[in-house]
Amino acid sequence: MATMWRRAMMYLGLGPDDEYDEYDEYDYDAPAEPRGHAAPRYVPEQAPPDPQMPAVSTVRPMPREPEREREPEPSALRPRGAVVRPIVTQPSPKPHAISPVSFNEAQEVADKFMAGVPVIVNLQGVERELSRRLVDFASGLCYGLRGQMERVTNQIYLLTPSDVEVSDEDRRRLQERNS
Repeated sequence: MATMWRRAMMYLGLGPDDEYDEYDEYDYDAPAEPRGHAAPRYVPEQAPPDPQMPAVSTVRPMPREPEREREPEPSALRPRGAVVRPIVTQPSPKPHAISPVSFNEAQEVADKFMAGVPVIVNLQGVERELSRRLVDFASGLCYGLRGQMERVTNQIYLLTPSDVEVSDEDRRRLQERNS
């Protein structure tokens, strides 16, 4: 058992290091000892320099061909007009209202939210522990899918998916209806 612990300590570098003591005794000025046979390195052969070639060569520019007159391509002759297409804004889907009675109804909230439908969660009259669990679930759902969770009134929340926008008029209607 002791040898296992000693080996573990040595592996982790926690035990005595015998080679460390010999480190200071190393003679750095002495030639290195050969460590075995190493494969010879490949050195490409170079041709002997030609005595007639100058040591420094110059770069001569290539003569340019005279530029020819080209006829423009037919597609380049046509005027290009920009095509403007109106962006069709889709009306935001009508929010789906749900008044959960059990935590099992959180699945319906998630399904509607993932389908891109805003969800109104009415927690009025729901026991406190269930209300807390549903709010935690809804906030995690909104965070995970980059949506938004907004408290409309006391115990009523609006969950809005990231690609959906609820108009201010709809928000006002929600607040007035549930006040």
